[in-house]
Parts: sequence; C-alpha cells; structure tokens
Amino acid sequence: MKTAREDTVTGTLRVEYNGPVATILLDNERRRNAMTKDMWQQFQPVLQHLAGKESVKVVVVRGAGENFSAGADISDLKDILHDSGTGRHDGGHVSAGENALASFPKPTIAAVDGYCIGGGWQIAGACDIRLATDRATFGITPAKVGIVYPLSGIERLVRLAGPATAKYLLFSGDFIKAAEAMALGLLARVIPQANFWTETTAFAERLASRSQLSIQAMKDIVDIIAQGRDGLGEANAAWQREMVLSGEPEIGIEAFLGKRTPEFKWTRRDSRLFEL
Repeated sequence: MKTAREDTVTGTLRVEYNGPVATILLDNERRRNAMTKDMWQQFQPVLQHLAGKESVKVVVVRGAGENFSAGADISDLKDILHDSGTGRHDGGHVSAGENALASFPKPTIAAVDGYCIGGGWQIAGACDIRLATDRATFGITPAKVGIVYPLSGIERLVRLAGPATAKYLLFSGDFIKAAEAMALGLLARVIPQANFWTETTAFAERLASRSQLSIQAMKDIVDIIAQGRDGLGEANAAWQREMVLSGEPEIGIEAFLGKRTPEFKWTRRDSRLFEL
C-alpha cells in the first residue's frame, strides 16, 4: 500500500503516519520481530509523542513483514523482564511497555498477521481492538521457558478470556490459529489475509472519522469498569461535563438531520474538568 506519509525511525519501533492514523511497526523482521529490551523501552516515549500529536486520532500496531511478533527476545530475556535499576521482578520493561500501550488515551488496533507469540501477545492484548488474518498464529508460552508471566499480562488475559481459558493458554503454551483465538475471545475479527490490510486501514480511518470525545470517554469508562477501579462515577460525570461544553452533540445531530457526514472537532479533553 503506497501512501503519502511521514516516517520516523525510533530505533526498531518505526512510526508511519497516514492522515489521522499512525502505525507503530515492530521492526526486527529478520527475527520475526522479536522484541528486544531497547524496543520495549521505546514504547513509552513513542506513545507519549503520539498522545500529544493532535492530528493523530487512531494508532495501529503491526509487525514489519509477515509476522506480528515472535515475542520477547529470549537472548535478552533476563534484562527485559527485570528492572536492574530497581531490582524489581514485576515484568520489567515488558510490563512498562504494555502498560504504556494499555493506558494510551486514543483508540489502538493490533493488526496481527503471522506469529503473535509471548510478548507479542502482550502487545496485542494491550490494544483496544485486535484484528487478525486467517493465517495468524497465537501462543502464550511462559511455561515453555520456565518464567512466570508478568502480572499485567495475566490480568489482561483473564479479563479478556476468563480464568479457565487463561489457564489453558498459560499452562500449555500451545499455539492456536486465528479461528480458535476468535472463539476464545481474544480477537474482535478474523479477516482473510488477501483483504486484511485494506479492511484494517478502512476500519482505522472509520474510527478516526468518529467523535474522538465519544471514543476516548467510552474507552476510559470501559477500562475502569473492566479493571474494577474506583472513580467510575466521577469519571463519567467529568466526561459528561466535557460533552456539554464540547459542541460535539450539536455537530453530530445537525449532520444526522441534514443527512451529511459529521465533521467532529474535539481533539483533547479539558484537564480542568478532571481535577476531581
């Protein structure tokens, strides 16, 4: 797919821009995009930059070439999982990277082709929506290498698939195809590989055309509910205030009545409304 775009190389996480959609490419293609320590460390600054870039409305995460990611680089695994600066053993750079992705305020889409294994699944699992080709293969493999999966990844897997399925995947380390991953609740859609990138691009652009106030508010509220966090009522009240002041409902209703495509304008919430 050839598009006019701006490319920024940040080590081995590469960011491509196509209008309102930014794509983060996991770029270690010779090793099926295995995630090195440096790659995990790049997530936070890259996502911080994209969060502040008002022209970016949606972020797609994909692998370079034919695979999403074969997981954390095994040769670098100790340094990846442990934070040598603090001596903590809580998932280290993996948890920091996946949590940065999970807490990103804008909608995120994992576009999975080929292998999505171990740490690759943690990246996909931290995205809001997961789309996969019909040839994609998934595996969550800590028991194959004798590690305890980072807590952040276990919690997210249990929320997505339930405890019984989480145990099946974690205990066995078995690889499963996209159709089974869909049946187990890990995916939103499975798309034939021949149409995958066209349909994924169209879907991302469709999200970018929607009200970003609506999307970001509902993302925040759904995440609070799913994680069982406190502050649901306060967050909802703040978003309702933001909605009233934003002008977005008026734009949407007027366009609907006029049978036009709405041109929503909201780009960032007023942080003063969230000082509860």
